[in-house]
Amino acid sequence: MSKSPYETYPSYETPYQPYETPYEPVPAAAPVSAPEREPYAAYPQGVHSAQGEPGAAGAPYGDPYRAAYEYAEYPTQVAADAYEPRLPRQSGAAPDSGRAAARRAARRKKADQRPDTLRKLLPQALVVAFLAGGTSAFVANDKAIHLTVDGKERTLHTFADDVTELLSDEGVDVGDHDLVAPAADTALASGDEVSVHYGRPVRLTLDGQRREVWTTARTVDGALRQLGVRAEGAYVSASRSHRIERHGLDLDVRTERSVTVMADGRRRTIRTNAATVREAVDEAGITLRGQDTTSVPLSSFPRDGQTVTVMRVTGARETREEAIPYATERTQDPTLFHGTEVVQRAGSEGVKRVTYELRTVNGVKQKPRRVNTEVVREPRTQLVKVGTKPLPTSVDGAESLNWSGLAACESGGRPNATDASGTYGGLYQFDTRTWQSLGGSGRPQDAPASEQTYRAKKLYVRRGASPWPHCGPRLHG
Repeated sequence: MSKSPYETYPSYETPYQPYETPYEPVPAAAPVSAPEREPYAAYPQGVHSAQGEPGAAGAPYGDPYRAAYEYAEYPTQVAADAYEPRLPRQSGAAPDSGRAAARRAARRKKADQRPDTLRKLLPQALVVAFLAGGTSAFVANDKAIHLTVDGKERTLHTFADDVTELLSDEGVDVGDHDLVAPAADTALASGDEVSVHYGRPVRLTLDGQRREVWTTARTVDGALRQLGVRAEGAYVSASRSHRIERHGLDLDVRTERSVTVMADGRRRTIRTNAATVREAVDEAGITLRGQDTTSVPLSSFPRDGQTVTVMRVTGARETREEAIPYATERTQDPTLFHGTEVVQRAGSEGVKRVTYELRTVNGVKQKPRRVNTEVVREPRTQLVKVGTKPLPTSVDGAESLNWSGLAACESGGRPNATDASGTYGGLYQFDTRTWQSLGGSGRPQDAPASEQTYRAKKLYVRRGASPWPHCGPRLHG
């Protein structure tokens, strides 16, 4: 708080005697009195310089107390004593005494204290000069930046050198999917604009294909535009003005597609954003009845440009009884000659009841489809004994005959020979019944040559050469 310059002079509370007429000298013999009145009441208030020049009100000497105070506060000025105001005197008048002398002594004391005042003011002047320079640097480094964070705008003052430092100072965290413009290492200047757009995950199912994408848009409509999704005529699971929060959004989008439906000999092409083939068929105005179906699964997603054929299905079910073949179980019997088989228990077929579905698709009959089987009677297994006893190497009464000549005549000497009708086979052209009556199994042409010769000798013992009416004479040739 500044002090009034008059408060530094407490010793002058009793004012001196003012002169009624400032420019007329006071007679020497007149005593100087000190009436009780205010110190400056006799002087008009005016402006005076430090040298005591008259002010606007015409005061001849100015304010001696004010001048003395001002010189004490500003030591670089000329000492106040050099401009001490003096009143005109009559020649031969006695020098001033009393209060005037005291005032001069006080001013001299003030002048003697001025070096201490200078020492006190010098550090203050240095501080002022330092602060003035710091203020200039402060003003030069301060920048006004327009910052937009996720759509929220504000203007701030900062000393940051680049975008990264600005965002760090403002506590703005930026992730890998966030967008910052300009780039993070861009230097800043006053008036620049910095924008931060946060990335948001969108779990997007687009035309049946699910994937996760990132967008800096804050609404569904902005995300669709940013992702390049054709939204005209599309189905969108959320309102296009719906806000996308930082944690993201699940979004199902089905774009408009062209689908052709073939039904009842007619072709219909529609524009649809249906989720399934069934919905597309319904939009085409086609009704499915009974077993009607389509060329692609009704639950599948309809693709752009796809052709779907509707199949009109009619049909019925039919039940039939069918035989179940029996199995044959063979066991070895050492009492029977090798190649001999004896049926121990005859087998019997079983019966099953089978249900078939008969279908006609678009007027064309399809192959019956078996839908159910029920066993009515189980089959019975046939049991057969198979001989393992070695065959005899000779037959009495037939060993000396020409069997090789007979074989050459009947089959050309080939053990696997068969006649044109398939009835006779082997070296000696046995029929199957005769062969089995002689103990043979299977077909004669499948048996070894030695077994065929042995069976032929047994037949000769029983019936002679009659089984071979054309070649029999060779046996004795």
